[in-house]
Amino acid sequence: MPTTFTRHPVDTERKDPGIGGKPPVDRRPTGGGGGGDDDEWRRLGRSGPRELLKRVRLVVFSMLAGDMMFFLALAVMFFAHQGTGHFDPRNQEFIGDWHPVQLPPILYLNTAVLLLSTLTVEIARRRIFHELDVVEEWLGLGRPALRRALPWLGATLVLGILFVAGQLAAWQQLTSQGYAFDRWSTPAIYFFYLITGIHAAHLILGILLLGGSLVVLGLLRKVEYRQIGVDSIAWFWHAMSLAWLLLFGLLAMG
Repeated sequence: MPTTFTRHPVDTERKDPGIGGKPPVDRRPTGGGGGGDDDEWRRLGRSGPRELLKRVRLVVFSMLAGDMMFFLALAVMFFAHQGTGHFDPRNQEFIGDWHPVQLPPILYLNTAVLLLSTLTVEIARRRIFHELDVVEEWLGLGRPALRRALPWLGATLVLGILFVAGQLAAWQQLTSQGYAFDRWSTPAIYFFYLITGIHAAHLILGILLLGGSLVVLGLLRKVEYRQIGVDSIAWFWHAMSLAWLLLFGLLAMG
């Protein structure tokens, strides 16, 4: 008796061909920020969009954790040096070397600009993950998610540049008041330039990454790659904003 093989439809989905019915359609792995089915990708022997996003986030968060530990170390050094000084044998008194710095008023404006930029980059991150727009991109109906995110990324770039320019203006104001970064400076001046300079260097790196992403994102063909790029930059920007709030609070209190 001949053996009969039964075929199970795996790759196609059939609809009732009656009124309003649809022809067979391929089941394709979808994804891009929460809408994908990673089981389909695993059956294809590849990592799904969600899994890939989690892996990249783990790397980004690990790097940012190292950065935050570095900024915390600066804060510890800041407090430790506040008690430095020398002993005057003539008066038998301990004279402190720490003299608080009068913060330039523009730093308060810079802080507001940076907080606004972290809001705009978060809006961009949410736009690139908007479910309906992502589905349209997967269906080949344009790039609505990217199109909605780009203006907010551009606004973040402009605000980031304004922040760095404001920091330069603050340094110029201190220099004009006689608080230049030289060997005659007090420990408080040293720490002011050290803290603000290191943070500005980090933000300049973020500006370069953001500026490059505005060019590269349009060249990426896959939705999940564009999402990962925007997501990584957004979390980096949030971390730098949080670090600045910490450092600015130290400078304001010191």
